[in-house]
Amino acid sequence: MSPEVPSFNDLLAECDESAVHLEMRDGYTPGDPVYLDWRAGRRIDGPERYPEWFALVRTTVARGVRMRRVRIVSEPLADFIRFEYDVTGGLNVAAGEQVRWLPRRQASDIALPGNDFWVFDGRIVRFGYFAGDGDFVGHDVWEDPDVVKLCTSAFEAAWERGVDHYDYRPA
Repeated sequence: MSPEVPSFNDLLAECDESAVHLEMRDGYTPGDPVYLDWRAGRRIDGPERYPEWFALVRTTVARGVRMRRVRIVSEPLADFIRFEYDVTGGLNVAAGEQVRWLPRRQASDIALPGNDFWVFDGRIVRFGYFAGDGDFVGHDVWEDPDVVKLCTSAFEAAWERGVDHYDYRPA
């Protein structure tokens, strides 16, 4: 575990080959204004509402970094995850991320860390910590090879079973 946690943007800027993200929660940031607009029935344009993320992914992918994300989800989908599903094609995928979905029932035999994480270039793990209601509470960076191996293995196992965003049909 690292005492000083670099910013996500700094970690991604130092990345040369790959950035992978595994999400395992059924809800995040319940006060997100874009999510609240979606719940209210407003049409959401992902790049317009999340311009910094869209630009960051496009720039990173243009440098040759492969960005992949797997979301392990409960079915039927929770509201927040349905919101993510609705914006993923126009935001994440349009920016250059590859995204797959894995129903939680199909992940029962995968050894998974206790928290969501990013792995940068197969050498650094950034864990994200969330409160029970989904509010973000912090993160840590780990460079321990055993932790990196566990997270990389978990991600790749989930990736292999995951369904491409455009092929996934939520239950």
